[in-house]
Amino acid sequence: MPRPPRRIAGRPVMITGAASGIGRALAQRLSGLGSPVAMADVDEAGLSETAASLRGPVLTRVLDVRDAADQHRFADEVREWLPAPLAAVFNNAGVATASAVQDAVPEDDAWLFEINFWGVVNGTRAFLPILTAQDDGVIVNTSSVYGLVGMPHQSAYCASKFAIRGFTDSLRQELLGTGVRAVTVHPGGIRTNIIRNARIRHDPEGRGRTHEDMAADFDAITLTTPDKAAEIIHRGVERGKSRILVGPDAYVFDALARITPTHYFAVMSRLGAALRARQEERAQS
Repeated sequence: MPRPPRRIAGRPVMITGAASGIGRALAQRLSGLGSPVAMADVDEAGLSETAASLRGPVLTRVLDVRDAADQHRFADEVREWLPAPLAAVFNNAGVATASAVQDAVPEDDAWLFEINFWGVVNGTRAFLPILTAQDDGVIVNTSSVYGLVGMPHQSAYCASKFAIRGFTDSLRQELLGTGVRAVTVHPGGIRTNIIRNARIRHDPEGRGRTHEDMAADFDAITLTTPDKAAEIIHRGVERGKSRILVGPDAYVFDALARITPTHYFAVMSRLGAALRARQEERAQS
């Protein structure tokens, strides 16, 4: 019989992408609940800011998740640092691009895929031996609602997030009968800097928007804060979920992908237009 899920709050965790966004919010939430936090990010300044905001034990590491060997070195450091068995590994680091398929810059797509997908694979392979040796713990891999549906101008991002979903689903089956679990997280629109930090060469919709314009448009339709996302993820993991939808829009994406698997974008476009119109009315009132 499968083992009941264990609490992760108060127990050690590891988080990548912890310099901002969901990763920072997870670190702050779990640290506040008593968890020692090992965390990594390529952004040294942001990582230091996160560390300064934590109240408990912390181990920080400037890390490019694309570097498999360095991920293994970090896992060795974490193993030596652990004050207790490792409860959860959050492979959370991610980036974005935006481009039509025929206009895509191969270097940008490769950069994204190496971070979003191979970063998760590298982190899983580096830290899974710690969990399997304990026969306890959770691997939590961040996909996206764009790992549930394909969206225009997001081919590379969707491909990476679908890949995370498939990789983690396969891992979950391999872990059946053990004390280790694998969880996939599908966030909807979260108020982070992912679009501001994205590689965008020009407006893929041909509307002449600047990079900042596109970031502002994204901010206008996001429905969930990083703190709320961290709460949902934490609670989902502790409840034993294998698949965690984050935000009300994530449930809409999931439902549409099931109900109308080849026509969901037309429905989403109408919903998006209605949402933007409502926001404009509020701004003018």
